[in-house]
Amino acid sequence: MLRRLRACSESYELGARPWLMGVVNASPDSFSDAGRFVGLDAQAERARELIAAGADVIDVGGESGITNRPAVDADEEIARVVPLVERAVQAGAPVVSIDTYKPAVAEAAIAAGASIVNDVSGLRDLGLADVCARTGAALVVMHTRAAPKQRLQDPALYEDVVADVAAFLRERMDAAMERGVEAEQLLLDPGPDFTKTPAQTVAVLRRLDALHELGRPLLLAISRKDFIGAVTGRPPARRDAGTLAALAHGADA
Repeated sequence: MLRRLRACSESYELGARPWLMGVVNASPDSFSDAGRFVGLDAQAERARELIAAGADVIDVGGESGITNRPAVDADEEIARVVPLVERAVQAGAPVVSIDTYKPAVAEAAIAAGASIVNDVSGLRDLGLADVCARTGAALVVMHTRAAPKQRLQDPALYEDVVADVAAFLRERMDAAMERGVEAEQLLLDPGPDFTKTPAQTVAVLRRLDALHELGRPLLLAISRKDFIGAVTGRPPARRDAGTLAALAHGADA
């Protein structure tokens, strides 16, 4: 089934094939590639490599999700991501997304050429919705029950984790649309590993059909995640095969 996505001045039809998102971290403490791409030139080159490899979206992030680090000040995050967004656009990225939960960072990145806001906070700050409503940028709404930089993994947290994810995403979609975001601007992320044990994440990924009922494209941010480590017994740097298996399942679903 094709679903239309509007992102700033562009409109896309998703569903004919999976889109691939290439992640470029402008933070020095990413759990998966910390220290590999230091400095703007190395990060921009990584973006070019991902574009050449077929990435449909380049996702730029300036703050790691690692929970034992303090949050990054918005000004510092802007200084990290805006030059990289500009370089990714110059390199020919079809679409650039900004991974942030801070409205000021989102606004600056959109001005630099990003057209998707990838919010991993579950839209805790409705100011992000205001930014997307005003600029037309697409907005990723993700399921999580914890504030950014907080870790919560409890096997007893959900009576039915799939139902909780679906209900949460529906409520957050409604909240965004009440602030002026159009339905066609929304993408949904079930939040693998975010406030979920590995078993809870797997349970959600097995029931993606329940999330399709919400009527919007799904983003599966699963590369090298903890649930893959739990299944394979491997550290992040050795989870590529598990990542590919999870991606294959996601494409089928």
